[in-house]
Amino acid sequence: MCGIAGGCWISQSEPLGEAVLRRMTAALSHRGPDDDGHYLSASAPLSAAKGIGSSGVALGHRRLSIIDLSGGHQPLSNEDGSVWIAFNGEVYNYRELKPQLESLGHRFRTLSDTECLVHAYEQWGHECVQHLRGMFAFAIWDDRHRKLFLARDRMGQKPLVYRLAAGRITFASELKSLLQVPGAPRDVNPEAVADFVTLQYVPHPKTMLRGYHKLPPAHWAEFDATTGDLLVRRYWEAPYARPAADSRDTESTTTPAEPRAESLSRLPNDDDTMGWSRLLRERLSDAVRLRMRSDVPFGAFLSGGVDSTIITGLMQQLVSHKVQTFSIGFSVKQFDERKYAREAAAHLGTEHHEFVVDPSAVEILPKLVRYFDEPFADSSAIPTMSLSHLTRQHVTVALTGDGGDELFAGYDRYLAVDLAAKLDRWPSPIRALWASPVWQRVPAPVRQKSKLRQMKRFLSALGQPPERRYVNWISIFDDVRRPELFTDDFAASLAGYDGASFLLDAYARCAESDFVHRTTCVDLETYLPCDILTKVDRASMAYGLEARSPFMDHPVVELAARMPRRLKLRGRRGKQILTETFRDLLPESIQTRPKMGFGVPLDHWFRGELREMLTDTLLDTRSLQRGYFNPATVRRLVDEHTSAQWDHSARLWLLLVFELWHRHFIDDIVRS
Repeated sequence: MCGIAGGCWISQSEPLGEAVLRRMTAALSHRGPDDDGHYLSASAPLSAAKGIGSSGVALGHRRLSIIDLSGGHQPLSNEDGSVWIAFNGEVYNYRELKPQLESLGHRFRTLSDTECLVHAYEQWGHECVQHLRGMFAFAIWDDRHRKLFLARDRMGQKPLVYRLAAGRITFASELKSLLQVPGAPRDVNPEAVADFVTLQYVPHPKTMLRGYHKLPPAHWAEFDATTGDLLVRRYWEAPYARPAADSRDTESTTTPAEPRAESLSRLPNDDDTMGWSRLLRERLSDAVRLRMRSDVPFGAFLSGGVDSTIITGLMQQLVSHKVQTFSIGFSVKQFDERKYAREAAAHLGTEHHEFVVDPSAVEILPKLVRYFDEPFADSSAIPTMSLSHLTRQHVTVALTGDGGDELFAGYDRYLAVDLAAKLDRWPSPIRALWASPVWQRVPAPVRQKSKLRQMKRFLSALGQPPERRYVNWISIFDDVRRPELFTDDFAASLAGYDGASFLLDAYARCAESDFVHRTTCVDLETYLPCDILTKVDRASMAYGLEARSPFMDHPVVELAARMPRRLKLRGRRGKQILTETFRDLLPESIQTRPKMGFGVPLDHWFRGELREMLTDTLLDTRSLQRGYFNPATVRRLVDEHTSAQWDHSARLWLLLVFELWHRHFIDDIVRS
């Protein structure tokens, strides 16, 4: 795993000099502690009068050595130096690609997967991405055509951000690298703030800073160094049902390429449960096998849930030694999964390591803010960073179970979606009775996940359209709370922008007739890449650990997308086909255990050890006077939570993260 950075410019624009390029890659040293490299194209002497020269490119790289430890230095070129690459990620099928490319006349100098990418681009151009299985973000400079080609993997496991201005594009693995460019602006994007308080992340293609963009998952971009034009195009999507006239581009007016999905002839009939199960085991086992290709030690995150236990079990079947597994827990019992992780480790015969997270773990918050670049309010980033730190002390690569819930309907909220869809078929007077505000006056425990509180939230949304209802269920600040949070001036600056639009737009792209299946499609395109995969990438790379997710292998994703819903969610349980297919790998207790998220006991901590930090930060004059959030609302949230009237821990964590991000990335820079 690595970090990449660089830029490309037309002849009338300012070049990116070597000193700036080195600052950009230095900002990514945590992603690649083993090596660095830089390439700048030859350019004509700069005009002393205008400070400009010919068009050109700068590529920078920081390396974490995983494959071909001695021969994988980057940037790397083809034989005649006409194609150069800076690559972050892993192409797992590089051993299969290499003989194919050799048979087409290409010659290799290294054993790395990176060189396969260079020759794949030479052979297939833009279509090279269709041949790749893996997680990747890369930049390829095509000197003959004077074009820079950028691409990101199908699921969005590896990040790529860019800024286009004045005939020059700059790009990097992380936003902090782009901020090393002299004159880089730091203007907060109001729409991104609205997105963030709704979703707890900033969705692609936005960033929290105006003028900077994320390349969305499954997209490529091409910058023409002769004209300054940028073309962005989607090259793949999971084969859920889609509207017939679907415009899937995010930044381009061109028609998107048709995604290459698997042949339907290979798939079982809908009622052939055993056929689906056999194919699932085949695909997932192959995905695990490919992700165990490594020249450095590897292990696995093991939470004791269904997904991570299956991945670990498949790993253990492929090696003769004990797989090293890693888990963490909390002293607060309802958040502690270590018991299940131990049972899974004993059942599978792994070498297990565990760690306990306590409130002092929030000392990691400044590091979290720095490495995530943008406000990111999924509090499970804390244990993920702690787990990554522990794991990196033993191995360099860790396999994870990420993606199983979205692909196979594992979240409890899908049960609520299913129930609400059934209630939507009831006569409107009955639905109106259930959605009546009278139920909201029934007293409920403070605890956020109490059954009565969950029921009240469920009933309150029954009168809404199903898409809007789901968005409000999963929002941190929903349609009612957002207007209360924003100041009048900030709300006016949004000009009616809806912080829920990212998810609502995703629903418009997913046309499945079954609303549960449609919602898993939405989560796969939104929550998974923007929250889960972002969290794992930033948290693991903060410690130079490579995290690999077999469920994200696109043949597995395509299979799950085409799988009948009845195989995933039946009765009151999701992930049925996973449990049944891999029953031999799962202890009985894990097969039947309720779903437990990777949660953090923030509600306890904010009323105890972290109460002073919370109030000192959020009620500080600097925080209250920023102009984004209504001071009276912030004070009320703090008071209601610390006095145990309500559990606002998720909202307060979001506001805390935003404030610390603002101080680090905006205030401190302005003062300096």
